[in-house]
Amino acid sequence: MFELQTVDPEVSRAKFAREVADYRALKETYRKRGQILLDATFPQVCVMFAAPKLRPSPILACVVVDFTDYDVQPLSVRFVDPFTRESVKAKDLPLPMLRRPPVPPGMPMEMYLQLMQQGMLQMNNLLQTHGPDEPPFLCLPRVREYHDNPAHTGDSWFLHRRSGEGSLAFILDTIWSHGINPIENYQMVAQAPTIAIALNLERVPL
Repeated sequence: MFELQTVDPEVSRAKFAREVADYRALKETYRKRGQILLDATFPQVCVMFAAPKLRPSPILACVVVDFTDYDVQPLSVRFVDPFTRESVKAKDLPLPMLRRPPVPPGMPMEMYLQLMQQGMLQMNNLLQTHGPDEPPFLCLPRVREYHDNPAHTGDSWFLHRRSGEGSLAFILDTIWSHGINPIENYQMVAQAPTIAIALNLERVPL
């Protein structure tokens, strides 16, 4: 939790209450796609993500979204263990959050998907980390960890603040659409006694 609250706390509380209410109004829809609100007590919202298309359905991620100093500051997103709420290490988060590259002009979709399957077109991962034993962070404009990164000093939060794309719903939908929705099935890995998760690349967003 961030300690610095520079705006009137009641402003952040009001925005928190409104966005949590908007979420709860659609909670049945979210639950069907594996997105479950565990708790919401200002300034934090905790949401767990499962893969309902798989049987058994695995828990793939859990995030704490922090509204401290919102919206002078963007929302913070921290990936945590759903049982302990401790930050997870990058190596312990089994969830890629991929973004497809643009389709080259004139290239048929079938060829485009085939090149992606072969690894000849590189997808970007929205989850970044400074090492396998470090916590991952969502490298996405409108998220505090992105704007706090020195590499992004030229992309101020205030350029995005009024867009509506820094909201709780936007962030959670991004995690779902880039991380959960593309999951297709389980896939056995012959080289090791593990089970991997196969993706449907057509459902990976651009």
